[in-house]
Formats: sequence, C-alpha cells, structure tokens
Amino acid sequence: MGSGSTGVRGGPHGRVRRQFDQFGREIAKFGLVGGLGTLVNFAVSNLLWHTTNLQAVRANVIATVVAIAFNYVGFRYFTYRDRDKNGRTRELTLFLVFSAVGLVIENGVLYTAIYGFDWDSSLQRNLFKVVGIGLGTLFRFWSYRTWVFRTLPVVEAVASAESILKKAEQQQRSDQRVNR
Repeated sequence: MGSGSTGVRGGPHGRVRRQFDQFGREIAKFGLVGGLGTLVNFAVSNLLWHTTNLQAVRANVIATVVAIAFNYVGFRYFTYRDRDKNGRTRELTLFLVFSAVGLVIENGVLYTAIYGFDWDSSLQRNLFKVVGIGLGTLFRFWSYRTWVFRTLPVVEAVASAESILKKAEQQQRSDQRVNR
C-alpha cells in the first residue's frame, strides 16, 4: 500500500497516529522531569522533617518550592524546548501561578491528613505527600501544556515554512543562473 488514507504514514489515520505518538513522547518527557522533581521534593522534605524543627507542612512547602524551580528548568529546556519561546516573562509568571496552585493542592492534602485526621507518622506524611503530588501533577500537566508552554501558533509555523520555501526557491534560481 502507498501512503494514501489507508496507509500508515498518510491520510487522517497517519496524522492521528503522529499526534498520538507526539503526545506520548510529551507525557514521557513530562513524567521524567516530574519524576526527578518528585525525588528532589521527597529528598528535601524528608531531610527537613528529620533534621530540623520546622513544622511538617512548612518543611514540605520549602521542598515543593525547590522542586518547582528544578522542574521549570527541566520543562523549559527538555520537555517543552520546542514550544513558543516568546514572552518568557509571561511564561514564567504563568508557570509560577499554576505551580503555586499545585503547591496548595499538594500541601492541602498533607495539611488535612496531619491536622484534620492526626495522621503524622513519617509513613503517613509520605503517603499523603504522594496523594497530594499526584493530584497536583494532574493539574500541572493540564495547565502547563495548555497555558504555559504553548505550541507555536499555526500562523507562525506556516509563515516560517513559507519563508524557508521562498529562500530555497531563491537559492535554486540563483544556482540555475550560475550554471547557465
């Protein structure tokens, strides 16, 4: 079979497949950065819980802030490096706003467990930290890909492609004149 609408590469099925593959790669990259950020978060929070006199939720807020900084670098320069880079101030502001909401979700779960149900052992803290991170991660994934690290607008992508084609045509005409 060729690359018609029933082929793997072309047509609507091929386009859907490419989009699905691209989304899968995005989730994998997001998961890798987020997983490393989660390790940073757990390491810092447990270090603070076991070596300082900070209250559990305060220590966890500090750990979450450290992980947010780590994650921004990973998302901007790895997961979403191909996304729109215009308006870095806007991007960083939105990232911090949505990260703050994720911080509230994560630490709200931990706060409720500790102060609402008196579940404050090290195991319970870490268990509810996992629940909070999970809920916060769902929110962050949606908000980062929708609002923070936006894809390039179609108009800009088309204009860029047309510019490349125009330069190639000009180069081809120039080469033809030289070869005559």
